[in-house]
Amino acid sequence: MIIGVPKESVEGENRVSVVPESVQKLTGMSVFVESGAGLLSGYSDSEYAEAGARIVEDAKSIFSGADIILKVNPPNSSETEMLKEGATIISFLYPTSNLELVEKLASNHINAFALDLVPRISRAQSMDALSSQSNLAGYKAAIIAADLSQKIFPMMMTAAGTIPPAKVFVLGAGVAGLQAIATAKRLGAIVEAYDVRPVVKEQVESLGASFLEIGLESKEMEGAGGYAKGQSPEFYKKQQLILKEHAKSSDVIITTALVAGRRAPILITDEVVRSMKVGSVIVDLAAEQGGNCELTELGKIITKHGVIIAGLTNLPSMIAHEASRLFSRNVVSFLSYIIKEGKIDFDLNDAIVSSSLVVYNGQIVNTLVRAALENKN
Repeated sequence: MIIGVPKESVEGENRVSVVPESVQKLTGMSVFVESGAGLLSGYSDSEYAEAGARIVEDAKSIFSGADIILKVNPPNSSETEMLKEGATIISFLYPTSNLELVEKLASNHINAFALDLVPRISRAQSMDALSSQSNLAGYKAAIIAADLSQKIFPMMMTAAGTIPPAKVFVLGAGVAGLQAIATAKRLGAIVEAYDVRPVVKEQVESLGASFLEIGLESKEMEGAGGYAKGQSPEFYKKQQLILKEHAKSSDVIITTALVAGRRAPILITDEVVRSMKVGSVIVDLAAEQGGNCELTELGKIITKHGVIIAGLTNLPSMIAHEASRLFSRNVVSFLSYIIKEGKIDFDLNDAIVSSSLVVYNGQIVNTLVRAALENKN
């Protein structure tokens, strides 16, 4: 079986799907790596070769010759055309947002697994690439916030007087939010956090932050896989009013609130931004899904009403060496699970396989994706 590891084609993507240390773990398989695939994440061709991989000069040979293609991002149209019939692609696919790609893969008889659909169950933790990358995104968000802020995070006692610690407010206490909390605390800030799910209060407090309770939290706020559920417009209006008072006293706000399959909820309105202190910072990790801040501009750092708003995307790519290492471990764990006796076991009765398998044998088999296609039509 031939495993293909191409360069990522998305502009600004520095990660690679498999790092040299993982090549040695893919026993019984031939690993073909496109030349330069790992350079932007700090892995040289010679390191891959020493680990046992074969270096291939062009992408076409990788895509047309491999039985399994491993990528970080979904394949583009030209990459999809290069895949041989019967091949399998394993990557982030975000299939409900890429329905045309899914249909193309099916018509070309390309099997496809979406790592973003791996279920959040205990036996799939080592395969959870979404969590591993979100963890790093939360860390990087806190670092970016500290860099953009005109205040220092820790309290500092100097001969010229004492500098009070920065106040950081984290909205959303999922994987990214919890890591942002932990990093901001390590940097010395006073951290407060909010989430609609009361179940995360204990986790927030265990990291040394205080948990804001506004009286709207409920057990019904949590959906499948531990994600927050979407709420009514009236709920978000009440939420915005209450959060405004806490935003006014914050030096930094990091927003991480996402609802699976929907636009990110707006938590910070124009009015809230106007009420914040001049020089305050908002780092919006939900920018790619519309943003938690009403004024966020995708991929940009802007200043509105004296507040710095960062809508940067793909934060894990900014720390590509470690992001690639974790992603690669997730991929190897996933491969080890689905490959039995030298071939992929497309067991639709298995929860991990049935949740993540999108296309098989020319058919779209994932129920979520099929429902999205029906709604589209």
